[in-house]
Amino acid sequence: MVGEQVTRELAARLGEDGIDVVRVVFPDLLGTDRGRDILVEHLPAVTQRGLSFCRAVYSTTPGGKTTENGGVLDAGLPDVIVVPDLDTLLPIPWEPGVAWCIGDAVSPADERPVDESPRQVLRRALEIFETTGLTPVVGPELEYFLCEPDEDRPNGWRPYCDEPGNVYATGRRGDSDGHLLRTLRTLSSAGLQTTGGNHEYAGGQFEINLVHSPAMDAADRAFRFKTSVKELARREGRMATFMAKPFNDGGGSGFHLHLSCHEKDGRNAFQAPGTTSGLSDEARWAIGGILKHAPALAALLNPTVNSYKRFGPDSLAPWLIDWGLDNRSAMLRVPAERGDTTRLELRLGDASANPYLGIAGLIAATYLGIRDQIEPPRPSAGYGYDPSKAPTLPATLPDALAYLEEDTAMVDVLGKDFVRSYVDFKWEEVARFQRFVTDWEFTEYAYHL
Repeated sequence: MVGEQVTRELAARLGEDGIDVVRVVFPDLLGTDRGRDILVEHLPAVTQRGLSFCRAVYSTTPGGKTTENGGVLDAGLPDVIVVPDLDTLLPIPWEPGVAWCIGDAVSPADERPVDESPRQVLRRALEIFETTGLTPVVGPELEYFLCEPDEDRPNGWRPYCDEPGNVYATGRRGDSDGHLLRTLRTLSSAGLQTTGGNHEYAGGQFEINLVHSPAMDAADRAFRFKTSVKELARREGRMATFMAKPFNDGGGSGFHLHLSCHEKDGRNAFQAPGTTSGLSDEARWAIGGILKHAPALAALLNPTVNSYKRFGPDSLAPWLIDWGLDNRSAMLRVPAERGDTTRLELRLGDASANPYLGIAGLIAATYLGIRDQIEPPRPSAGYGYDPSKAPTLPATLPDALAYLEEDTAMVDVLGKDFVRSYVDFKWEEVARFQRFVTDWEFTEYAYHL
């Protein structure tokens, strides 16, 4: 915990820079930002005692319903304390006078990290990973849809600038209002270390990439990236959604993770010059671990009922458990670069995933692969959507949750209490969906039955 005098000096400097509010945010299980704005003169006190929030924030659905998860209702809806991590403090360019930082949730009784805290889940996985002597470096790629209000649509929204064929386009052809350039510049000025972006396959869909960095920093920036994109869209009367597949007639949005591991001297541990593949033992074992634990990983990287509607033949989303050398149809791709840029690209995740939990799952599977020296099968070749050549991923969220519960090695790395809370929360989501009558059902059945 930062000393009170140091925090007072920081608050004074913030005031001199025109910052009068600090926004303390933290991720819930969904990866949605929760938080509180505090006046800067109260920052020293808040840093010492933290901010109280109801622990039910980890049991709250997207629609605001509090579920019975982890015993929070029976316990009388107790608090958690969120302590600001001032090392993450950054100004918000689109909110004059406001800076924000990420907080860590702890128990008020003993100040121990809260098991449901996604940041703590990743921190735990990284502490275990340290036993390999390697440091994981992650580069996130996130896709999203920008939507505009449309009263004639059943859901009230339509894709922005939805003319077809603007694949990998830049400029005003698929972005008439200059959304991408404006967003890239704003996010860069916010310190999120974006590298570039483009219009993606579907109308109104964009991808923006982030700099590779140590795993926790990458997760922090991906979390803030999603929050920022949604906030910037709201300022324009639009909606940015990271939902896996928001429209029936469009593609899905991915959350690809590039992974390398560095030795203590900074050398890329995945490179092996002179070998046929250019991949080290550690890289092969990492591939083996990711493939072995992919069904459990799906529960974290494809975390909603909607996620599994992104998969399927001709979807360009991976639905087989396979890997390939520079093969974009594989679940796990090894890009062509070697040497210091040798890395793996996990293409499994969709954009609705909580960055902390998705990266924690990737770190856990990689650790288990290296620990157990798991050799992968031969890489797939050609267009990799042939189920006769590789096993399939879980086809539904219930299937993925069952795999996560049964994967004891993954559970041990991620934490048993976290997995129990996460799985219970997600099973409640499945139950709500199964009780809900959809538009498809009415259209399919009402007139004829």
